[in-house]
Amino acid sequence: MVVELKDFYEKFRDPKAIKALSKAINQEAQKLDHPINIMEVCGGHTHTIMKYGLLQLLPKNIRFIHGPGCPVCIMPKERIDHAYILAMQEDVILCTLGDMIKVPGSRGSLQDARSKGADVRFVYSPLDVLKIAKENPTKKIIFFAIGFETTTPMTAALIENALKQNIKNIFYHINHVTVPEVMRELIDSRDEHIDSYNNQIDAFLGPSHVSVITGSKIYEEFPTKYKRPVVVAGFEPVDVMEGVLMIIRQFLEDRCEVEIQYKRSVNRDGNLNAQKLIEKYFEKRELFKWRGLGNIPKSAWRLKDEYEHLDAEKLYSLPKEEIEDHKLCICGDILRGMAKPTECQVFGTACTPQKPLGSCMVSSEGACAAYYKYGNLLQEVQ
Repeated sequence: MVVELKDFYEKFRDPKAIKALSKAINQEAQKLDHPINIMEVCGGHTHTIMKYGLLQLLPKNIRFIHGPGCPVCIMPKERIDHAYILAMQEDVILCTLGDMIKVPGSRGSLQDARSKGADVRFVYSPLDVLKIAKENPTKKIIFFAIGFETTTPMTAALIENALKQNIKNIFYHINHVTVPEVMRELIDSRDEHIDSYNNQIDAFLGPSHVSVITGSKIYEEFPTKYKRPVVVAGFEPVDVMEGVLMIIRQFLEDRCEVEIQYKRSVNRDGNLNAQKLIEKYFEKRELFKWRGLGNIPKSAWRLKDEYEHLDAEKLYSLPKEEIEDHKLCICGDILRGMAKPTECQVFGTACTPQKPLGSCMVSSEGACAAYYKYGNLLQEVQ
């Protein structure tokens, strides 16, 4: 018997299963005494919601609020400028993941740097950097590391392998961020503008891939301290719909707790080996600036002092001043869940995936990119 990849996900995209869950959600939601606003923290969930038209299948008293869980979207221009400056060094090959290469900073994007002669390379895995370093021994290879808890262990594994193989021409610009701190910020912020909206967050749909690494234990403070239930859900449409139903049932049964819908990969403790590898090389920064959210304490990693000889941030003279976003772009409000992409005056006109002004349109996980790509479905539900 040949097992194909589609065998692992087809049942989670089964239209009959999705419709059955929609029916159950609509029946259960009728019993609620107030609407529920669910923040899907991760951009992966946003794209599933938009791609499969899940908004149309939900009752009006269940609302999604898009969260800040896209590693490209939350990167401030200052950090992108760092990447640009590093890439423009004569003896440097700069490597990074995902859509980061297209995100504009104040000096341009990494794509612009490449057009000016910089050697910027996209890698599918941080471990690809090892091969590039071996093939270019006279160059300094700088890995511009991005992502949440999902990709942080891969950067730690890169460092581990480079040290074991005595490869000395790899350096790191670390931008790995963490989920619980930004969730806490969205609720705890005393900023009048932010607080006025985020009091509307009734529950969280927790990111599954992050939780595979961390375990569901990282969310336990939200039901106990903040009275917000969290359901860790997978990224397939059946996962999301079942996660929504689990949240509704918590409200109906007067429960507030962390639950795992994505039990096929997530448990309470997570991947302990990955967690140990992260703690071996990284420690928390005092502050890290998130695009649209400002500085959030202990929300990102940096290399430990014993590895500072590998830290590109310390080896190169990089600017420290903060940079404002484009005045017409409302990525900040979108990342805070305060606005929908369609509320932006430049959405789909001056800002498109081909010519993005903001990171939410650049990133394949960005909310603006999801609305732009699947906008026809959105118009139907409106």
